[in-house]
Amino acid sequence: MKTKDKVKYWLDKCPSLRDDDNRLAANIWSKEIDAKCNLFKIKAVEFLRMYSNNELTSAPSIKRARAKLQEEEPKYRGNKYNLRKGILQDKWRKDLGYEN
Repeated sequence: MKTKDKVKYWLDKCPSLRDDDNRLAANIWSKEIDAKCNLFKIKAVEFLRMYSNNELTSAPSIKRARAKLQEEEPKYRGNKYNLRKGILQDKWRKDLGYEN
């Protein structure tokens, strides 16, 4: 499954993840780890080995996929996206003199 599809799955399943990349990554990794071994018996060193060997989706890839998905499909946008792109963006435009 592609990273974008994994992100879309989790954003549909748990809307609170739309504003939290760390929790989103943790959910994706838990599913990936559980497919290979018992999630509750894995040691930290094994997690680090899996991550460094590219057996788990990288955190930056998850973040980029989430950002792109939210840019393209408004239904996946969280509260932070709307705040940043709406209210705060308008404020900065006005403060910088871009508003007519």
